[in-house]
Amino acid sequence: MSNRDTSTSPPATRRAFVWLLKIVVSGSLLALLFTQLDAARLWQLMRGAAPGWIAAALLLYLGMLIVSTWRWQLLLHAQGVPLGFGTLLNSYFVATFANNFLPSNIGGDVIRIRDTARPAGSKTLATAVVLADRGVGVLGLGFVAATGSTLAAGRSDLLGPMETRLLWGGLAIALVAAALVLALPDRLVALLRPLRRLHADWVDRRLDLITHALHRFRRAPGSMLVGFAGAIVVQTILVAFYAAVAAAIHLSVPIGHLAILVPLSFVVQMLPLSVNGLGVREATFGVYLSRIGVPLESAVALSFIGAALVALFSMSGAAAYLARRRRQADTPDAPE
Repeated sequence: MSNRDTSTSPPATRRAFVWLLKIVVSGSLLALLFTQLDAARLWQLMRGAAPGWIAAALLLYLGMLIVSTWRWQLLLHAQGVPLGFGTLLNSYFVATFANNFLPSNIGGDVIRIRDTARPAGSKTLATAVVLADRGVGVLGLGFVAATGSTLAAGRSDLLGPMETRLLWGGLAIALVAAALVLALPDRLVALLRPLRRLHADWVDRRLDLITHALHRFRRAPGSMLVGFAGAIVVQTILVAFYAAVAAAIHLSVPIGHLAILVPLSFVVQMLPLSVNGLGVREATFGVYLSRIGVPLESAVALSFIGAALVALFSMSGAAAYLARRRRQADTPDAPE
């Protein structure tokens, strides 16, 4: 066997094993769910979904993508990267397609980094902005979940004051941590200095870029606060999206519980345990909603239809990608 075969075989074997494990997890969870529900009833619910509410859900998802793109543009402008909204919206559509149809749920971030690396003059800076966008998004997710817990606590026995305090406390800790990162960027970078053992010059260049990016964010507190507000709007729209899907199948779920369940389901899907969240997402919907009296068939139908609409909408990203493919074919890579 050649040296090349020897060096590439173990990673390929690991990837195959990881994929097999994900398929087993997704398949096992779905099989378990289908042993506990009435498949005919599930199909009836999905087939009978009201078209008007489905159209409303798709419009809400479009609105979510528009606000998400605006938030990304805001963070890029804070770094002195003045990209147009149309360009970024095109990139976000393509990234949405990648998130839903590529093997990894970080594929969309890779596309957004690639699309902004040249204007930013650095892949590292483009990555820092996308990570900041992700971080702000998580804070918005936490705020909506904590607000939902407050709304839901008085309407069922599923949540009590303790759970509500934990969510608000966790959000407060996360906000303080984010504020400290912006206030003391040099301290954060100092914690990463041990990475210099890997390749001193390479690591030093990237740490310098990260430091400068954090300083620029610190000098634009308004952009960060507005970005946080945008993240709350994004998560609120996603809750409304699932509320519209629930209305389509004539399912009544208290908005407070949806405000907890939707962020929770997104967090669970981020875990690299399944094939793009398949099975894990449905199990999360089934377990949570069953505890507040929702039939399992309705809970799984809500999850399936929501995921199907997102996948359907993301197909527009394939058209956006094909429309610009020729222009990007000969685009040189950005500097590191």
